[in-house]
Amino acid sequence: MKVTEHIKKSEGKTLFSFEIIPPKKGNSIQELYNNIDPLMEFKPPFIDVTTSREEYVYVEKNGLLDRKVTRMRPGTVGICAAIKHKYDVDTVPHVLCGGFTKEETEYLLVDCHYLGIQNVMALRGDAMSHQKYFEASKGGHQYAKELVAQIQNLNAGKYLHEVIETTDCADFCIGVAGYPEKHIEAPSLQTDLKRLKEKVDAGADYVVTQMFFDNQKYFEFVKAAKDAGIHVPIIPGIKPIAIKKHLQLLPQVFKIDIPEYLINEVEKCKHNKDVRQVGIEFAIQQSKELLEAGVPVLHYYSMGKSDNIHAIASALF
Repeated sequence: MKVTEHIKKSEGKTLFSFEIIPPKKGNSIQELYNNIDPLMEFKPPFIDVTTSREEYVYVEKNGLLDRKVTRMRPGTVGICAAIKHKYDVDTVPHVLCGGFTKEETEYLLVDCHYLGIQNVMALRGDAMSHQKYFEASKGGHQYAKELVAQIQNLNAGKYLHEVIETTDCADFCIGVAGYPEKHIEAPSLQTDLKRLKEKVDAGADYVVTQMFFDNQKYFEFVKAAKDAGIHVPIIPGIKPIAIKKHLQLLPQVFKIDIPEYLINEVEKCKHNKDVRQVGIEFAIQQSKELLEAGVPVLHYYSMGKSDNIHAIASALF
C-alpha cells in the first residue's frame, strides 16, 4: 500500500514509522531484525530504508595507488524485500541521484516494481567525503526533481530510451525531503520552498522533513509550504539526542538549531546513557505536541538502534 493511502486510511489518526540503516557490507541482517522486532508492536505501516552512495578508496598496486569505487552499505532493495517478507509491512527504499546513473536508477526501480515495493524516497544525496560540493555522477541526475520526474515517467510507461505500452506500469508513491530550517545549501528558506514546490510539481506525493527540535519551526514550515502551493502531506522527522557529541555534530552537519533547554540538560549529563534518557524525555514531549496538532505520521530516525525509539513510542502509541 502507498504511504499516502496509509495516511488516508488512518482517518486522521497519527501513524508511527521509522527509518533504518542497512547493515554494513559483511554484517548479518539479524542485527537489523533485532532492532526492528521491538518496534513492530506499534504497528508501523511502513519502514524507510536508507542507502549510501559510492566512495573512493585507494589500494596500493605494484607500488602505485589505484582508485577503487566502493559502497559501505549496499543492498537497500534486498533489505526492503527481506523486511517486507518477514514482517508483512510496506518498505520505502531511498533512491539517490548521487552515485547512480539514470540507467542504474531505472534498473533499481524495475526491481522494486517486481518485488511489489510501491513507495520510494527520492533524494539528491550528499557529496562524497572528498568533495566540497555535490557533483552529479556521469549520466546521473543533478537534482532530486529530475529523479522524481524519471520515476513519474516510469509510472507512465516512459522508460529512458523507449515508451512501452503495457498494462503493468509501475505506480510508485514518491516521497521527498523538506527542511524546516532550510537546506544547508539554500540561500534562504523561501528559495528552498521553491525547490520543494518544484519536486511536488514534478510528481512527489508526500514530504518527510529533516530532523528538528523546535516544533514551532515545523508548524511555520508547513504553513509556508501551503502558502507556496504545496498541498501534499508533510511528515515530521524526529531524531532523539543520544550522545553528547550530537550538540556539536547535528548543527554542524545539518545546520539546525537545538533549544537552549535541551542543550543545558545534555550538558549536565556525565555519561551518554544519561544523555540518551534526556533525549528520550525531550522527544516524548516534542512528539506529544505534534500528536495534538494532528500530524499525519511521527517518523523517527533510528540510526540503527531502537531502544530509545521504543521508549518514546511506548509513551505515545
